[in-house]
Amino acid sequence: TDRVNYVAAMFANEGYAIAVEKLLKLEVPRRAQWLRAISCELCRIASHLVSVGTMVMDIGAFTPMLHGIRERETINDLIEALCGARLTYHYHRIGGVAFDLPEGWRDKALAFLDHFDRFLVEYDRLISFNEIYIKRLANVAVIPGPMAVNYGLVGPNLRGSGVDWDVRRDMPYGAYPNFKFNVPVGKGFYGVSGDSFDRYYVRCLEMAESSKIVRQALETLPE
Repeated sequence: TDRVNYVAAMFANEGYAIAVEKLLKLEVPRRAQWLRAISCELCRIASHLVSVGTMVMDIGAFTPMLHGIRERETINDLIEALCGARLTYHYHRIGGVAFDLPEGWRDKALAFLDHFDRFLVEYDRLISFNEIYIKRLANVAVIPGPMAVNYGLVGPNLRGSGVDWDVRRDMPYGAYPNFKFNVPVGKGFYGVSGDSFDRYYVRCLEMAESSKIVRQALETLPE
């Protein structure tokens, strides 16, 4: 299942595992549920870094993309230590996960989160609020909420259209009911709700929320 989406392999792993677990009525250990959330939210950040980085590059700015790839490589270092893969992550298993955290991994992950929270502020200063970048995205390719639903958009593309829906909160599973996080939605940050800037910036805000989830999970990891 890690081949289904090469930038979001953890989610494909877990989606299939959850389906089989429901059929078999398997109960996943609490620690494994926390480890799934940690690995998935790191994967979400890595995926969003590809998205926002390549979007900036397509608009005409190359440097911010390299900054994003630099951070993604650090995440890949963590995930490689966790499961041995840097792209098609294969960590989740039916009934749990393949491995526990390696020795010292938790401290390395927390150190990365401390750095990454500062990076997001730097990234916004570098490109998100750049006047030229805003003008190229605001009020462009507007997808209103009802249209997004009719088109079957999901994830940050759906939320970018102002639709306040997140499966982790609205159909909670695994460890997510134990964590506090916000669900960013598009609200016309610099144009109208559902424009290209909203879809971009919702991803930036979601990375910050994913960082919060990983930190909470690491700090409350069951034995």
